[in-house]
Amino acid sequence: MDRSILVVDDDPHIRDVIRFALGKAGHATRVARDGDEALAEFGRAPPRLIVLDVGLPGVDGLEVCRRVRRTSDVPILFLSSRDEEIDRVLGLEIGGDDYVTKPFSPRELVARVGIILRRTEGPRPAPAEDGVLRRGRLTLDPPRHTATFDGAAVPLTAVEFAILRALAVRPGYVLDRDRLMDAAYGGRVAVSDRTIDSHVRNVRAKLAALGCADVIETVHGVGFRLGPCGSPT
Repeated sequence: MDRSILVVDDDPHIRDVIRFALGKAGHATRVARDGDEALAEFGRAPPRLIVLDVGLPGVDGLEVCRRVRRTSDVPILFLSSRDEEIDRVLGLEIGGDDYVTKPFSPRELVARVGIILRRTEGPRPAPAEDGVLRRGRLTLDPPRHTATFDGAAVPLTAVEFAILRALAVRPGYVLDRDRLMDAAYGGRVAVSDRTIDSHVRNVRAKLAALGCADVIETVHGVGFRLGPCGSPT
């Protein structure tokens, strides 16, 4: 993996602003002007994170995300000039890790990038709860940020992994959406309940594809808990 951040936007001014802000924070960057360039750059060397405009000409940002997600769980931060909740939810449902609306504060964007990278790369403390978690046929390895079910890899995004890990750390306990929001975003980003529900739905779909249809149970009016296929047998 290349250690740079790939910035994808068709507006040269926005690309320059993001590159300057990220560079000031110590991040190396690469740029792409449209979806085709973004996919070519990704194929040449997968970056550590992608800042991806939704409204690209030709292949738009959502389609770029879909194609990247076929082979990679690299974190993706969406940018969009639209502030409709349905757009944010759609971006997160197809595999985005966060969503920033234009016009944005460069400082906020850098902060969100930092949150995502800390969640996916560390620093990683070494208390017991950060060891490998085995729950039935489900295994989570936080230091390596990997998840498997019956030995098959589960391609979770950083947010999805954080949500599943929070449930696996306390099997049998019901966690409300606020607790899952804190686990996923570190308490620094406010998102709607619908966003958390979208992430939970994604985790369920990915595990269901491997034969685990009940990894997360809904406790109506309360929250979520680890389901039978993630519990000891």
